[in-house]
Amino acid sequence: MSYRIVTDSSANLTDRQISDYGVEVLSLKYYINGKEYDSYVKEVPTDYAETYRLLREKANITTSLVTRETCDEVIKPILENGEDVLVLAFSSGLSGTCQNIENAAMDYREQFPDRKIIVIDTLCASLGEGMAVHYAARLKSRGADIEEVAEWVESNKLKICHIFTIDDLFFLKRGGRLSGGSAVLGTLLGIKPLLYTADDGKLYVTGKARGRRAAVEYLIKSVGEKAVNVREQDIFIVHGDCEEEAKYIADEVKKRYKPRSTLYNYVDPVIAAHSGPGTLSVFFMGEKR
Repeated sequence: MSYRIVTDSSANLTDRQISDYGVEVLSLKYYINGKEYDSYVKEVPTDYAETYRLLREKANITTSLVTRETCDEVIKPILENGEDVLVLAFSSGLSGTCQNIENAAMDYREQFPDRKIIVIDTLCASLGEGMAVHYAARLKSRGADIEEVAEWVESNKLKICHIFTIDDLFFLKRGGRLSGGSAVLGTLLGIKPLLYTADDGKLYVTGKARGRRAAVEYLIKSVGEKAVNVREQDIFIVHGDCEEEAKYIADEVKKRYKPRSTLYNYVDPVIAAHSGPGTLSVFFMGEKR
């Protein structure tokens, strides 16, 4: 039976990936001065420059989940076309998006009893979620059916490692993840937190680096230390409007570890509203997170 893979805009896939994989994308929304924006619009470039400019000015950008209306616009036509749907969704540890999609799916299962609708909480974020889509699309292209792909994602999603650093502690403080005193002290000392996404899909601090250069080096070394069979891997990188650093990480990873490929992309506006400009993260497959 024919099926489609659906994900959401927090997967941070490039336009080329979305096209090559043949996936559909559910957009989360964000708000600037009361005006609503979609984090992803098909075939319309996202205005990253303006969003990051406003973030640097500490504008109050708020975000919301994938809505039922968006699910109806993207998922329902696939079902009406007689195809099944596999949704790979943003971590439930960071967003209620997955639950909103599952709520919609419950209704669709009643409306389309002959269709299979599988929703997976990837417990991943950004291009970690995108990595789950990447491998799922590869399996699909090789002839795997919807159940086989879903089983692979469920069995391997907690092997997708997310290692990242934040440049400006203001955004973590605003999100309630650091006390005000800690944020000020860290900024004065040039301390850069090192974080990861754990098995519960939430973010945790794993250490600190003294300065940006040390934080970038930590990201690069984490690939060599934690990735399995790195020469057979595709390494993904995201950046919060710091493309030169993302390119540097990609070049160093290629030079030191010789993976199959590297790819980098922007952090989308919804995640950026919480992580801030200067965010850098690497994603790869390991034994565990």
